[in-house]
Amino acid sequence: MNQQQMMDQRGQWRITVFEEENFQGKRCEFMLECPNIMERNFQKIRSIKVDSGPWVGYEYPEFQGQQFILEKGDYPCYEAWSGNSSYRTEHMLSFRPIKCANHSDSKVTLYECQDFQGRKFEMCDDYPSLQAMGWCSKEVPSMKINSGAWVAYQFPGYRGYQYVLERDRRQGEFRNYNEYGTQAHTNQVQSIRRVQH
Repeated sequence: MNQQQMMDQRGQWRITVFEEENFQGKRCEFMLECPNIMERNFQKIRSIKVDSGPWVGYEYPEFQGQQFILEKGDYPCYEAWSGNSSYRTEHMLSFRPIKCANHSDSKVTLYECQDFQGRKFEMCDDYPSLQAMGWCSKEVPSMKINSGAWVAYQFPGYRGYQYVLERDRRQGEFRNYNEYGTQAHTNQVQSIRRVQH
């Protein structure tokens, strides 16, 4: 990759984080991942502006804890990124770009048992209710991300815990629900959508 290609690629992801709500206080712009905002002399992140590219934010350093999808737009306070989550955190301490997001070419396969066993269902569109589209359970014990990046939610209507699942992480293979994220304590997934970019 030549220098121009590297510069073009870096321009695809740009995020500005603020230490206080409503874009106040200390601020810093990033084009690459940040494993620990405290190493930049921040106490926390309380508001965010995503200029380009999709990102995933984490509750704790080193990409641990609750995940939050951050697509292009403004997030003036934690409610804006935690949305209808049943678990809310008022800060974020690490984040990274989602490089494989391709909204027009995304495919996921859901499985009714762990290790890609049992009945399966392949999707390439957003589903606010998996049960309404024919999935007979509130649970998705394993899934394969065939292409793109997806956000799976604990409840219908894109609510509850968020799990950002990417083709370029774990080769897109999530054999067990506890691989969805460090905060995954249940295999309950009732809605899923493609990551916007």
